[in-house]
Amino acid sequence: MSLPARAQWSWDAVPRRCVAHGIERQMLHGDRMMVCRLTIAPNTATPAHQHEHEQITIVERGRVRFLVGSDERLCQAGDVVVLPGGTWHGCTVLDEESVLVDIFSPIREDFLEAPHQ
Repeated sequence: MSLPARAQWSWDAVPRRCVAHGIERQMLHGDRMMVCRLTIAPNTATPAHQHEHEQITIVERGRVRFLVGSDERLCQAGDVVVLPGGTWHGCTVLDEESVLVDIFSPIREDFLEAPHQ
């Protein structure tokens, strides 16, 4: 869903989309930067992967075990993970629902919906 441009949003006004079992994503973006807010069910893992985009992840709520390269890091609300482009990473949400805020540059074109024809 394309949202009209404006300077301020409340996450409550941004649509949620189920992107995988136990994972809902909300998204806003400009021309060169994207912010995604993920609500992830307890005991849910994201597959390890890498991409060219720089990524900063902020743990808003919950406890999450991150794989970054070959290292594991336990993070909780208030922690920030910085991932340069090309970094192998994934995460596992532990025993409670967690909310992560991912910031990408450039925008993740693969996350954008194809226009309706």
